[in-house]
Amino acid sequence: METCIIQSPLGFTKIHGDINGISSINVLNSKEKITDIIPLELEDCVHQFKEYFEGKRKQFNLKLNPQGTEFQKKVWKQLEQIPYGKTLSYLELSKQLGDVKAIRAVASANGKNPLWIIVPCHRVIGSDGSLTGYAGGLHRKKWLLEHESPYKQQSLF
Repeated sequence: METCIIQSPLGFTKIHGDINGISSINVLNSKEKITDIIPLELEDCVHQFKEYFEGKRKQFNLKLNPQGTEFQKKVWKQLEQIPYGKTLSYLELSKQLGDVKAIRAVASANGKNPLWIIVPCHRVIGSDGSLTGYAGGLHRKKWLLEHESPYKQQSLF
């Protein structure tokens, strides 16, 4: 398993993967040493991440290999269908998965998503439009949703 640490606008980011795909991407809450030489298996991921933060990429095209239960993988696959710049409630996500009663299990699987940003769990919000729990912190979720929003706040001064 290869690992690298890169700097993003939201903090240090650790990427794990190998020839079978990217297995995890996590934002870190502490300073880390940035990887000098990116492993070959992770180069495309690092490049696509950079493009995303520069506003040049709206979809990722990477081989993914997250570890989880079948149910979690089903939820994560459905998260990939939420378009850039759009949001979906946990209830809507549960309905799309075919079981409105599974909302808590869906929320739990969403929270265990190991592929930060690539599998866009940040696009899932409360039914009332509120920003709800986010493993990376609500300030990061807010930043990501604003970054993806087609409506940019203009400065008055």
